[in-house]
Amino acid sequence: MLSVATLLCVSCLLLGARGQDRAAMWRGNDRSGRCQYTFTVSSPTEASCPTQAGGPEMDALKSRLSLLEVMVTRLAGGEASGAVDTAAGGPGAGAVQQQQQQKLQEAYSQAMGEKAQLRREKDNLDRQVQDLQRRLEESRQEAERLRSRPCVQTPPAPSAPQQDSGLRPAGDPSWHYGSPGYQELKAEVTEVPVPTPAYIEVGTGCGELVAIGEPVTHRKADTIAGKYGVWMQDPEAVAPYGAGMVWRIDTVGSEVRQLFGYEDTEQLARGYPTKVLLLPEAVESTGATMYRGSLYYQRRRSRTLLRYDLSSESIAARRDLPHAGFHGQFPYSWGGYTDIDLAVDEQGLWAIYSTNKAKGAIVIAKLDPHSLEVLKTWETNIRKVTAANAFMICGRLYTVASYTAAETTINYTFDTATSQGKALSVPLKNKYRYNSMIDYNPVQRKLFAWDNYHIVSYDVRLGRQQ
Repeated sequence: MLSVATLLCVSCLLLGARGQDRAAMWRGNDRSGRCQYTFTVSSPTEASCPTQAGGPEMDALKSRLSLLEVMVTRLAGGEASGAVDTAAGGPGAGAVQQQQQQKLQEAYSQAMGEKAQLRREKDNLDRQVQDLQRRLEESRQEAERLRSRPCVQTPPAPSAPQQDSGLRPAGDPSWHYGSPGYQELKAEVTEVPVPTPAYIEVGTGCGELVAIGEPVTHRKADTIAGKYGVWMQDPEAVAPYGAGMVWRIDTVGSEVRQLFGYEDTEQLARGYPTKVLLLPEAVESTGATMYRGSLYYQRRRSRTLLRYDLSSESIAARRDLPHAGFHGQFPYSWGGYTDIDLAVDEQGLWAIYSTNKAKGAIVIAKLDPHSLEVLKTWETNIRKVTAANAFMICGRLYTVASYTAAETTINYTFDTATSQGKALSVPLKNKYRYNSMIDYNPVQRKLFAWDNYHIVSYDVRLGRQQ
């Protein structure tokens, strides 16, 4: 049925034909089966059509009839809709609407997929945050435990320092689990005879180094933080700490600040410190040393040297070491940011380092122990990166050939008194195959070393003073 609006449109078209008092409409199917409407209107003034076109009135009537046919066809929703759209060269309104709905559905599905992916990523990040918070809490609890343990635990009965009992062989692969940031080299064991006593002297003189004794193990570190470290005794200790006090720093970590103190080597072997100090600024690597009641060390990620006074527990002096490389510019061959190595011997405080001007060769500086001012420097002809480690004895520099070879040598020496260097071949044993620190104590006449979690020492023998 036609709507009221359609009837009104038809009425308007019919009323618009003025002077047409008689009209007839005929509806029928044409040869193709399409519905066709025909209107016949008699002219009130003329008996016949004056022209073939029919004049302006006829044109107006044709326009109205065409509009009426289109409106009726669209309202009826018949076959004419598809035919008209196809004749116009485009898809039908239904097809366009279906395509738009399909695109909207695809966009909605894609948005929901992205939402689900984002939700999964958010859940993963939440789990990572929770894991980091858990680790942070464990680290905090460990630090609290270390601070409180000396006060609440009673040390067990004294025991002898560890020698070799119960240790795994150095060749066991499960025993070498170092940080991937350092390259650990393995070497074959070769027996090298120690010089006979006929060529050495045990006196108190300051001759050249001629022999190093067997390593003595004092303690093995408890955690991964102790794979590398530094331990020392003050050769000129002052109150409130005695000459037997042993100090230790575990240097694995990005913020190394704890200094552990033990009354003597026996207490070090038992593992219960009597003093734990929190340094105001972080330590860089294993180059620290102890002298005249102060800890001397390099501040992390800088060429700044610090003197930490043990009695006041504060920084007493600081000074940049001029032009010194730092944080991996000129380290020892084992790495570990060992660019600046501080040392003490019979003549005082030294710094072993390198500069761009020296092109990587070892530079020795004599330091004022109070102000850290550089008093004098010497440039050697051995590159720092080729040395595994170095130490000072009686104003002479000594370098170590390898940090992993079980049987290595002291392969070079430089005398600051004569400014002359030469090659050496003094045997040294790396018992645990990763020696990251060697320092000399002039009072004990020993080398202190940190070898793959183990705190060890060596007796040294010097030749006759020339």
